[in-house]
Amino acid sequence: MKRRRRGQRGFTLLEVLLVLTILVILGSTVGVFLSRTQTQAQKKVAKIQVDAIGQLMEQYHIDVGTFPTSQQGIDALFTAPADLGDTSKWAGPYSKKQIEPDPWSNPYQYESTGDSFRVWSWGPDGQDGTEDDITNS
Repeated sequence: MKRRRRGQRGFTLLEVLLVLTILVILGSTVGVFLSRTQTQAQKKVAKIQVDAIGQLMEQYHIDVGTFPTSQQGIDALFTAPADLGDTSKWAGPYSKKQIEPDPWSNPYQYESTGDSFRVWSWGPDGQDGTEDDITNS
């Protein structure tokens, strides 16, 4: 049977609890930081996608002479709208890949006034018209 030598001792319960408390505090701080960093990255991705859709709309406008109507929407980039009139001007599809939902799994929004347009994401909260919306205008 082994005996402890004098002078050797293990950790006390207080020391173990102190170390665990420090680890929990560090872990929660890192978790908050990573969450904030992920949200910032998602916002950047959404802004890049919104701007890319805007560029596709500009190309559509150059070819057709108008922006797609709000009713035609983003789908007009992939399929010539039935109500377009002269479909010979439509030179689409304007993207090889379908447009994926935003980083929060919501579809990108599109609105046209005829002379201009707006593309946006509802942002992290998934609600339209709030300050976290990400838009091209």
